[in-house]
Amino acid sequence: MASSTAIKLKSGKDLPAHVPASLVREVSQFLRPNTSPDPYASTKEVFETFPRIFFSPEFAPGQYDGTWVVTHYEDIRDVYQTDALYSTAESAGFQTLIGETFRMIPLAIDPPEHGKYRVLLNPWFSPKAITALEPKILATINVLIDEFWSKGGCDVAYDFGRIYPVRVFMDLMGFPPEQLEEFLAWEYAILHGNRDVERMKWGIGSAVAYLRGFIDEMRRSPAENLTSHIVHGEVEGRPLTDDEIIGTVAFLWLGGLDTVAASTSLMFRRLALDPDLQQRLRENPDLIADAVEEFLRLHPLVNSVRLVKQDHEIHGVQIKRGDHIMCYNATGNFDPSEFENPREFDLDRANNRHFTLAGGPHRCLGSHLARRELRLALSEFLRRIPAFRIKPGADLTTHPGLMAVARLPVVWDAGKALSC
Repeated sequence: MASSTAIKLKSGKDLPAHVPASLVREVSQFLRPNTSPDPYASTKEVFETFPRIFFSPEFAPGQYDGTWVVTHYEDIRDVYQTDALYSTAESAGFQTLIGETFRMIPLAIDPPEHGKYRVLLNPWFSPKAITALEPKILATINVLIDEFWSKGGCDVAYDFGRIYPVRVFMDLMGFPPEQLEEFLAWEYAILHGNRDVERMKWGIGSAVAYLRGFIDEMRRSPAENLTSHIVHGEVEGRPLTDDEIIGTVAFLWLGGLDTVAASTSLMFRRLALDPDLQQRLRENPDLIADAVEEFLRLHPLVNSVRLVKQDHEIHGVQIKRGDHIMCYNATGNFDPSEFENPREFDLDRANNRHFTLAGGPHRCLGSHLARRELRLALSEFLRRIPAFRIKPGADLTTHPGLMAVARLPVVWDAGKALSC
């Protein structure tokens, strides 16, 4: 058996001395581009052949340099919920690549401090607030459908899923709509640049520079939008500092451009491959909320990483303070001990407590908005567009995770589509 010193991290550093070489595995091998109807089918092997906890030597700039990985539902839940052992302090730390020291708020803040920032932001993401936004969301969705309903086809990922949630988010934040394509270019460089550090620096640097300028505009001219609310807001009776303001706005910017778009493309890909499921949802629109939850479970986008705060053991494995640990949602959402027939789409699934929107106190701030956007997008598309399928000859490749499906051309009988 190889010694720990014979194995290198992907960054070139030595494997930490307390990590047994027998527990080293490369986690990314399971989330390769594929054409399977189930993009996450390969993660089944983790349950069959991998240790329950293992160490991945991979390097993610601004995030981690080698990380422990927990794969079972119970262990992932424990990491999300045990703040005494696990911290989010370094989460989404892309800004450190350009020498910035502000924290991504509220994600990179641990309880109890975390809660005071949620108090500031929660009213904008509550179910009541999202219900008030629903007419705007519906209008945004239908303006896009108006552009292609009569044509008998569209690229449902690029022309629809990529755009509608970003327009909703930009309106919420007060960003000018003409920034959409530039925002997406910066965000793509940060999250999808294949760990190209120079491109990541360009993306985060461009975004931070723009956001600071926009924050200054909101200081001079307050408006009825979330950015202005943050700029002029208070926590515990005091104004936010400059670092708190840019950290909050930058985090919302990073999180608001990608996740619903990726979920939408994966949702429609699965539907295009399953005409029976399409028809069932058309005939039973009351099932759409449950369908969205199952689509979310089957398509986990992010595997969250935490910083270890104290030495401890997990299933007899020594974990040290300063280590990183990944909650591998790409397996936790398919754990057979938690979900019966976990690889199947089940509209009748009860207690669907998946980790696609993370868990614990750092559960996704925008979860209500994300769910509502997905439900409305699905209901309106199914209402106006007849049975659709993948365009013959189209590339079926999907990238499990945030990259999802860049292009998804679908076709239908234009004569059966509805104008409104």
